[in-house]
Amino acid sequence: MRNFSDIRRIVIKIGTNTLTRNNNIDTAYVNDLACQVNSLYSSGKQVVIITSGAIGMGAGQLSLKKKVKKVKIQQACAAIGQPLLMHEYHKAFSGYNIKVAQVLLTTDVLKHRTTYVNLRNSIETLLHLGVVPILNENDSISTEEIGTAFGDNDRLSALVASKLDAGLLIMLTDIDALYDKDPRIHPDAKPVLEVHEITPEVEQYAGGSGSVFAKGGMKTKLDAAKIILTTGCKMVLVHGREKNIIPRVVAGEEIGTLILPQQRLGNRVRWILHTEPAGVITIDSGAMKALEQKKSLLPKGVIKVEGIFLAGSVVMLNDRAKAVTSMSSDELNLLAGKHSREIRKILGQDRQDVVALAEDIVFLG
Repeated sequence: MRNFSDIRRIVIKIGTNTLTRNNNIDTAYVNDLACQVNSLYSSGKQVVIITSGAIGMGAGQLSLKKKVKKVKIQQACAAIGQPLLMHEYHKAFSGYNIKVAQVLLTTDVLKHRTTYVNLRNSIETLLHLGVVPILNENDSISTEEIGTAFGDNDRLSALVASKLDAGLLIMLTDIDALYDKDPRIHPDAKPVLEVHEITPEVEQYAGGSGSVFAKGGMKTKLDAAKIILTTGCKMVLVHGREKNIIPRVVAGEEIGTLILPQQRLGNRVRWILHTEPAGVITIDSGAMKALEQKKSLLPKGVIKVEGIFLAGSVVMLNDRAKAVTSMSSDELNLLAGKHSREIRKILGQDRQDVVALAEDIVFLG
Protein backbone atom coordinates (compact mmCIF):
# COMPACT_ATOMS: atom_id res chain seq x y z
CA MET A 1 0.00 0.00 0.00
CA ARG A 2 1.12 3.55 -0.73
CA ASN A 3 1.13 5.91 2.23
CA PHE A 4 -0.43 9.35 1.70
CA SER A 5 -1.87 9.61 5.22
CA ASP A 6 0.20 12.65 6.20
CA ILE A 7 -0.72 14.65 3.09
CA ARG A 8 -3.16 17.50 3.68
CA ARG A 9 -3.05 19.50 0.42
CA ILE A 10 -4.07 17.72 -2.79
CA VAL A 11 -4.24 19.02 -6.36
CA ILE A 12 -6.59 17.20 -8.74
CA LYS A 13 -6.24 17.67 -12.50
CA ILE A 14 -9.16 16.63 -14.72
CA GLY A 15 -8.57 16.17 -18.44
CA THR A 16 -10.97 17.11 -21.22
CA ASN A 17 -11.62 13.50 -22.22
CA THR A 18 -12.51 12.59 -18.64
CA LEU A 19 -14.77 15.58 -18.03
CA THR A 20 -16.80 15.58 -21.25
CA ARG A 21 -19.11 13.33 -23.22
CA ASN A 22 -20.20 14.01 -26.80
CA ASN A 23 -18.35 17.35 -26.82
CA ASN A 24 -20.23 18.58 -23.78
CA ILE A 25 -19.80 18.58 -20.02
CA ASP A 26 -20.81 15.33 -18.32
CA THR A 27 -23.00 16.62 -15.50
CA ALA A 28 -23.27 13.21 -13.84
CA TYR A 29 -19.49 12.96 -13.73
CA VAL A 30 -19.11 16.43 -12.18
CA ASN A 31 -21.66 15.49 -9.53
CA ASP A 32 -19.73 12.29 -8.76
CA LEU A 33 -16.49 14.28 -8.65
CA ALA A 34 -18.01 16.63 -6.08
CA CYS A 35 -19.02 13.63 -3.97
CA GLN A 36 -15.48 12.25 -4.07
CA VAL A 37 -13.91 15.61 -3.23
CA ASN A 38 -16.38 16.02 -0.36
CA SER A 39 -15.03 12.83 1.20
CA LEU A 40 -11.57 14.43 1.26
CA TYR A 41 -12.90 17.80 2.33
CA SER A 42 -14.79 16.21 5.23
CA SER A 43 -11.61 14.54 6.48
CA GLY A 44 -9.76 17.86 6.67
CA LYS A 45 -7.96 17.77 3.31
CA GLN A 46 -7.44 20.90 1.23
CA VAL A 47 -8.28 20.42 -2.44
CA VAL A 48 -7.37 22.46 -5.52
CA ILE A 49 -8.85 21.47 -8.88
CA ILE A 50 -7.23 22.09 -12.27
CA THR A 51 -9.91 21.71 -14.92
CA SER A 52 -9.96 21.47 -18.68
CA GLY A 53 -13.04 21.40 -20.89
CA ALA A 54 -13.94 25.05 -21.52
CA ILE A 55 -13.07 25.00 -25.24
CA GLY A 56 -14.84 21.69 -25.79
CA MET A 57 -17.93 22.93 -23.96
CA GLY A 58 -17.98 26.15 -25.97
CA ALA A 59 -17.55 24.20 -29.19
CA GLY A 60 -20.48 22.01 -28.18
CA GLN A 61 -22.63 25.09 -27.62
CA LEU A 62 -21.72 26.26 -31.12
CA SER A 63 -22.39 22.76 -32.55
CA LEU A 64 -18.83 22.54 -33.92
CA LYS A 65 -18.13 18.91 -34.77
CA LYS A 66 -14.62 19.22 -36.19
CA LYS A 67 -11.45 20.10 -34.36
CA VAL A 68 -11.24 23.82 -33.67
CA LYS A 69 -7.92 25.02 -35.12
CA LYS A 70 -8.20 28.79 -35.54
CA VAL A 71 -7.01 30.60 -32.41
CA LYS A 72 -9.77 33.21 -32.56
CA ILE A 73 -12.44 30.49 -32.64
CA GLN A 74 -10.71 28.64 -29.81
CA GLN A 75 -10.72 31.85 -27.76
CA ALA A 76 -14.41 32.36 -28.51
CA CYS A 77 -15.19 28.77 -27.50
CA ALA A 78 -13.25 29.23 -24.25
CA ALA A 79 -15.13 32.44 -23.46
CA ILE A 80 -18.47 30.69 -24.06
CA GLY A 81 -17.53 27.49 -22.27
CA GLN A 82 -15.82 28.84 -19.16
CA PRO A 83 -18.89 30.26 -17.36
CA LEU A 84 -20.92 27.18 -18.30
CA LEU A 85 -18.19 24.95 -16.91
CA MET A 86 -18.03 26.87 -13.64
CA HIS A 87 -21.81 26.80 -13.37
CA GLU A 88 -21.68 22.99 -13.44
CA TYR A 89 -19.01 22.93 -10.74
CA HIS A 90 -20.97 25.40 -8.60
CA LYS A 91 -24.17 23.32 -8.85
CA ALA A 92 -22.40 20.06 -8.04
CA PHE A 93 -20.37 21.31 -5.06
CA SER A 94 -23.18 23.39 -3.56
CA GLY A 95 -25.01 20.10 -2.95
CA TYR A 96 -22.33 19.39 -0.34
CA ASN A 97 -22.28 22.96 0.96
CA ILE A 98 -18.80 23.47 -0.51
CA LYS A 99 -17.98 26.84 -2.04
CA VAL A 100 -15.86 26.98 -5.19
CA ALA A 101 -13.85 29.83 -6.70
CA GLN A 102 -12.70 30.37 -10.27
CA VAL A 103 -9.06 31.28 -10.95
CA LEU A 104 -8.00 31.83 -14.58
CA LEU A 105 -4.29 31.87 -15.39
CA THR A 106 -1.94 32.80 -18.18
CA THR A 107 1.77 32.03 -18.32
CA ASP A 108 2.53 35.70 -17.59
CA VAL A 109 1.09 35.27 -14.08
CA LEU A 110 3.58 32.51 -13.32
CA LYS A 111 6.56 34.14 -15.05
CA HIS A 112 6.74 37.19 -12.81
CA ARG A 113 7.59 36.80 -9.15
CA THR A 114 5.16 39.49 -7.93
CA THR A 115 2.11 38.07 -9.70
CA TYR A 116 3.15 34.54 -8.76
CA VAL A 117 3.32 35.50 -5.06
CA ASN A 118 -0.05 37.26 -5.37
CA LEU A 119 -1.53 34.11 -6.91
CA ARG A 120 -0.11 31.94 -4.14
CA ASN A 121 -1.47 34.29 -1.46
CA SER A 122 -4.89 34.37 -3.11
CA ILE A 123 -5.18 30.59 -3.27
CA GLU A 124 -3.82 30.19 0.26
CA THR A 125 -6.56 32.55 1.48
CA LEU A 126 -9.27 30.63 -0.39
CA LEU A 127 -8.07 27.35 1.13
CA HIS A 128 -7.99 28.94 4.60
CA LEU A 129 -11.62 29.98 4.08
CA GLY A 130 -12.61 26.42 3.20
CA VAL A 131 -13.13 27.15 -0.49
CA VAL A 132 -12.14 24.79 -3.32
CA PRO A 133 -10.23 26.83 -5.95
CA ILE A 134 -10.86 25.71 -9.53
CA LEU A 135 -8.09 26.76 -11.89
CA ASN A 136 -7.94 26.82 -15.66
CA GLU A 137 -5.81 28.38 -18.34
CA ASN A 138 -7.37 31.64 -19.52
CA ASP A 139 -7.55 30.58 -23.17
CA SER A 140 -9.83 33.46 -24.17
CA ILE A 141 -7.08 36.08 -23.61
CA SER A 142 -3.86 34.06 -23.67
CA THR A 143 -1.19 35.73 -25.80
CA GLU A 144 0.36 32.36 -26.66
CA GLU A 145 -1.00 29.83 -29.12
CA ILE A 146 -3.67 27.92 -27.24
CA GLY A 147 -2.39 24.60 -25.92
CA THR A 148 1.30 25.47 -26.14
CA ALA A 149 1.61 27.12 -22.74
CA PHE A 150 0.45 24.37 -20.40
CA GLY A 151 -0.50 21.36 -22.58
CA ASP A 152 -4.12 20.57 -21.68
CA ASN A 153 -3.33 21.93 -18.21
CA ASP A 154 -1.00 19.01 -17.40
CA ARG A 155 2.01 21.27 -16.92
CA LEU A 156 -0.18 23.87 -15.18
CA SER A 157 -1.29 21.29 -12.61
CA ALA A 158 2.34 20.40 -11.82
CA LEU A 159 3.33 24.07 -11.56
CA VAL A 160 0.40 24.79 -9.23
CA ALA A 161 1.18 21.73 -7.08
CA SER A 162 4.79 22.91 -6.88
CA LYS A 163 3.98 26.53 -6.07
CA LEU A 164 1.39 25.62 -3.42
CA ASP A 165 3.64 23.00 -1.76
CA ALA A 166 0.99 20.33 -2.32
CA GLY A 167 1.77 16.82 -1.14
CA LEU A 168 -0.09 14.96 -3.87
CA LEU A 169 -1.11 15.61 -7.46
CA ILE A 170 -3.80 13.27 -8.81
CA MET A 171 -3.98 13.42 -12.59
CA LEU A 172 -7.31 12.09 -13.85
CA THR A 173 -7.04 11.06 -17.47
CA ASP A 174 -8.56 8.63 -20.00
CA ILE A 175 -5.90 5.95 -19.53
CA ASP A 176 -5.38 3.96 -16.33
CA ALA A 177 -1.56 4.22 -16.15
CA LEU A 178 1.62 4.97 -18.02
CA TYR A 179 2.39 1.97 -20.23
CA ASP A 180 5.69 0.82 -21.72
CA LYS A 181 3.90 0.82 -25.11
CA ASP A 182 0.70 2.30 -26.45
CA PRO A 183 -1.95 -0.16 -25.13
CA ARG A 184 -4.35 0.88 -27.89
CA ILE A 185 -1.95 -0.61 -30.43
CA HIS A 186 0.09 -3.20 -28.52
CA PRO A 187 -1.88 -5.90 -26.62
CA ASP A 188 1.28 -6.87 -24.70
CA ALA A 189 1.78 -3.36 -23.25
CA LYS A 190 2.50 -3.38 -19.53
CA PRO A 191 1.64 -0.66 -16.99
CA VAL A 192 4.49 1.12 -15.21
CA LEU A 193 3.61 1.16 -11.51
CA GLU A 194 6.33 3.58 -10.31
CA VAL A 195 8.56 6.20 -11.91
CA HIS A 196 11.56 7.67 -10.09
CA GLU A 197 13.22 9.41 -13.03
CA ILE A 198 12.16 10.57 -16.49
CA THR A 199 14.77 8.74 -18.53
CA PRO A 200 14.92 8.65 -22.36
CA GLU A 201 13.38 5.18 -22.11
CA VAL A 202 10.43 6.49 -20.09
CA GLU A 203 9.99 9.38 -22.53
CA GLN A 204 9.65 6.86 -25.35
CA TYR A 205 6.57 5.50 -23.61
CA ALA A 206 4.71 8.74 -24.38
CA GLY A 207 2.14 8.50 -27.15
CA GLY A 208 0.40 11.12 -29.29
CA SER A 209 -2.29 13.62 -28.42
CA GLY A 210 -5.82 12.70 -27.44
CA SER A 211 -9.25 13.40 -28.83
CA VAL A 212 -10.82 16.17 -30.91
CA PHE A 213 -10.81 18.99 -28.35
CA ALA A 214 -8.07 17.78 -25.97
CA LYS A 215 -4.63 19.38 -26.23
CA GLY A 216 -2.64 16.98 -24.11
CA GLY A 217 -1.26 13.48 -24.34
CA MET A 218 1.12 11.27 -22.41
CA LYS A 219 4.04 13.50 -23.40
CA THR A 220 2.59 16.52 -21.57
CA LYS A 221 1.98 14.32 -18.54
CA LEU A 222 5.63 13.32 -18.50
CA ASP A 223 6.55 17.01 -18.84
CA ALA A 224 4.44 17.58 -15.73
CA ALA A 225 6.21 14.68 -14.02
CA LYS A 226 9.60 16.34 -14.63
CA ILE A 227 8.39 19.32 -12.60
CA ILE A 228 6.98 17.09 -9.86
CA LEU A 229 10.32 15.30 -9.45
CA THR A 230 11.82 18.51 -7.99
CA THR A 231 9.00 19.44 -5.63
CA GLY A 232 8.65 16.86 -2.88
CA CYS A 233 5.11 16.31 -4.18
CA LYS A 234 3.97 12.86 -5.29
CA MET A 235 1.97 12.39 -8.50
CA VAL A 236 -0.45 9.61 -9.39
CA LEU A 237 -1.70 9.12 -12.95
CA VAL A 238 -5.01 7.22 -13.03
CA HIS A 239 -8.15 6.71 -15.09
CA GLY A 240 -10.61 9.39 -14.03
CA ARG A 241 -13.67 7.25 -14.74
CA GLU A 242 -12.75 4.47 -12.30
CA LYS A 243 -15.32 4.21 -9.51
CA ASN A 244 -14.49 6.30 -6.45
CA ILE A 245 -10.99 6.79 -7.83
CA ILE A 246 -9.93 9.84 -5.80
CA PRO A 247 -10.55 8.43 -2.29
CA ARG A 248 -8.98 5.14 -3.43
CA VAL A 249 -5.79 6.92 -4.49
CA VAL A 250 -5.61 8.93 -1.26
CA ALA A 251 -6.21 5.75 0.77
CA GLY A 252 -3.05 4.31 -0.77
CA GLU A 253 -4.48 1.75 -3.18
CA GLU A 254 -1.81 0.72 -5.69
CA ILE A 255 -3.61 1.90 -8.78
CA GLY A 256 -2.25 3.80 -11.78
CA THR A 257 1.31 5.11 -12.02
CA LEU A 258 3.04 6.75 -9.05
CA ILE A 259 5.72 9.36 -9.80
CA LEU A 260 7.97 9.86 -6.80
CA PRO A 261 9.99 13.07 -6.27
CA GLN A 262 13.78 12.88 -6.36
CA GLN A 263 14.39 15.94 -4.20
CA ARG A 264 12.69 18.97 -2.72
CA LEU A 265 14.15 22.19 -4.00
CA GLY A 266 13.38 25.53 -2.36
CA ASN A 267 10.29 27.38 -3.56
CA ARG A 268 12.21 30.22 -5.22
CA VAL A 269 14.62 27.79 -6.89
CA ARG A 270 11.64 25.83 -8.26
CA TRP A 271 10.05 29.03 -9.54
CA ILE A 272 13.22 29.94 -11.43
CA LEU A 273 13.80 26.41 -12.70
CA HIS A 274 10.28 25.88 -14.05
CA THR A 275 9.54 29.37 -15.42
CA GLU A 276 9.71 29.73 -19.19
CA PRO A 277 12.68 32.01 -19.98
CA ALA A 278 11.88 35.43 -21.42
CA GLY A 279 15.20 35.63 -23.25
CA VAL A 280 18.79 34.40 -23.47
CA ILE A 281 21.98 36.03 -22.18
CA THR A 282 25.10 34.63 -23.78
CA ILE A 283 28.10 34.89 -21.46
CA ASP A 284 31.79 34.07 -21.88
CA SER A 285 33.62 31.08 -20.37
CA GLY A 286 35.15 33.15 -17.59
CA ALA A 287 31.76 34.35 -16.42
CA MET A 288 30.40 30.80 -16.53
CA LYS A 289 33.27 29.54 -14.38
CA ALA A 290 32.55 32.31 -11.87
CA LEU A 291 28.89 31.24 -11.70
CA GLU A 292 29.96 27.64 -11.07
CA GLN A 293 31.86 28.99 -8.04
CA LYS A 294 28.62 30.54 -6.70
CA LYS A 295 29.48 34.07 -7.81
CA SER A 296 27.15 36.68 -9.30
CA LEU A 297 26.96 37.48 -13.01
CA LEU A 298 28.69 40.77 -13.93
CA PRO A 299 28.03 42.77 -17.13
CA LYS A 300 31.65 42.35 -18.21
CA GLY A 301 30.96 38.67 -18.98
CA VAL A 302 27.91 39.35 -21.17
CA ILE A 303 28.50 38.77 -24.89
CA LYS A 304 25.00 38.95 -26.39
CA VAL A 305 21.37 39.48 -25.37
CA GLU A 306 18.45 37.81 -27.16
CA GLY A 307 14.77 38.60 -26.59
CA ILE A 308 12.94 41.53 -25.04
CA PHE A 309 12.42 41.37 -21.29
CA LEU A 310 12.11 43.49 -18.16
CA ALA A 311 14.23 43.52 -15.02
CA GLY A 312 13.06 40.70 -12.76
CA SER A 313 12.48 38.28 -15.64
CA VAL A 314 13.79 34.73 -15.72
CA VAL A 315 16.28 34.25 -18.56
CA MET A 316 18.60 31.53 -19.85
CA LEU A 317 22.36 31.86 -19.37
CA ASN A 318 23.79 30.10 -22.43
CA ASP A 319 22.19 26.65 -22.24
CA ARG A 320 23.50 25.90 -18.75
CA ALA A 321 21.46 27.88 -16.26
CA LYS A 322 18.47 30.11 -15.56
CA ALA A 323 18.63 33.38 -13.66
CA VAL A 324 16.53 36.29 -12.50
CA THR A 325 18.04 39.31 -14.20
CA SER A 326 18.26 42.65 -12.40
CA MET A 327 18.29 44.46 -15.75
CA SER A 328 16.06 44.69 -18.78
CA SER A 329 17.22 43.59 -22.22
CA ASP A 330 17.64 47.24 -23.26
CA GLU A 331 19.80 47.96 -20.20
CA LEU A 332 21.89 44.85 -20.77
CA ASN A 333 22.53 45.84 -24.37
CA LEU A 334 23.92 49.14 -23.07
CA LEU A 335 26.12 47.48 -20.44
CA ALA A 336 27.29 44.25 -22.12
CA GLY A 337 31.07 43.90 -21.72
CA LYS A 338 31.37 46.93 -19.43
CA HIS A 339 32.78 47.05 -15.89
CA SER A 340 30.38 46.86 -12.96
CA ARG A 341 31.26 50.36 -11.77
CA GLU A 342 29.63 51.76 -14.92
CA ILE A 343 26.20 50.34 -14.02
CA ARG A 344 25.26 53.09 -11.58
CA LYS A 345 26.74 55.77 -13.85
CA ILE A 346 24.44 54.66 -16.68
CA LEU A 347 21.36 53.35 -14.84
CA GLY A 348 21.41 55.35 -11.59
CA GLN A 349 22.75 55.04 -8.07
CA ASP A 350 19.86 52.91 -6.82
CA ARG A 351 20.66 49.97 -9.12
CA GLN A 352 22.46 46.72 -8.27
CA ASP A 353 25.99 46.43 -9.64
CA VAL A 354 25.41 42.88 -10.95
CA VAL A 355 23.33 41.36 -13.76
CA ALA A 356 22.13 38.50 -11.55
CA LEU A 357 22.86 37.62 -7.94
CA ALA A 358 24.39 34.22 -7.18
CA GLU A 359 21.30 33.14 -5.22
CA ASP A 360 19.13 33.93 -8.25
CA ILE A 361 21.06 31.61 -10.59
CA VAL A 362 20.01 27.94 -10.96
CA PHE A 363 21.97 25.42 -13.03
CA LEU A 364 20.05 22.94 -15.17
CA GLY A 365 20.55 19.23 -14.67
